[in-house]
Amino acid sequence: MFKVLKIGGSTITDKAKADCVRDEEIERIAGEILDQTSGLVLVHGAGSFGHIPAKKYGLPGKFSPEGLRITHASVVELNRIVVEALTEAGVDALPVHPLSCVLLKDGRIEKMEVDFIKEMVAGGILPVLHGDVAMDSSRRAGIVSGDQLVSYLAKALDAQTVALGTDVDGVLCSGAPLKEVTRKTLPDIESCFTQGPGTDVTGGMRGKILELLELADAGTTSLIFNARKAGMVKKALSGDAIGTLIRRSD
Repeated sequence: MFKVLKIGGSTITDKAKADCVRDEEIERIAGEILDQTSGLVLVHGAGSFGHIPAKKYGLPGKFSPEGLRITHASVVELNRIVVEALTEAGVDALPVHPLSCVLLKDGRIEKMEVDFIKEMVAGGILPVLHGDVAMDSSRRAGIVSGDQLVSYLAKALDAQTVALGTDVDGVLCSGAPLKEVTRKTLPDIESCFTQGPGTDVTGGMRGKILELLELADAGTTSLIFNARKAGMVKKALSGDAIGTLIRRSD
């Protein structure tokens, strides 16, 4: 049984400051994951390590080989920090860089190699993916967000648990987390989405919801929760009712 967990870039970095990592948050989350690694695939956001250089070079709208190289190098550095923290916590983790295994078309994942991810999990290894740049068959290059990776992997692996950890208590409307969001209720809550502090080139909360609604259309319910609160990552992976459910309309 596969589980897909995403930890948002706003949780593990300060997105308002370039390359600003939250070491204590990463270490805490690594500890919460330690006893939950069976069947788990981890994705983390790019945070200030990816969004800031991507915006500087005009990605994804502008094709810039230099921008691709520098943005990729930046997110790889954050991935290294996350993998090292997991290793120090006692987790057998390996990095997986989407640039090397994902092909986009019109900004969407067209192909992605996943068999080696299955082999990692079967061997007791935690694959750690991240938001990244990727080649695009129609646009030459683009950005693949951690949220899109979660949606694709959850379908490809038939994941039973899908959870996205953010820095808020779920999908907030009037300051309070909604119990659930469906495609039917989405138009009623559009006014609740605002851009948070820092730079995000992948759509913020609205982008997350749209990705997860595609997953919901395929029959898989997912969860958006607050990973900045101690113990919440472990509860999310255990199936506890926290945060906001994204599910298929009745």
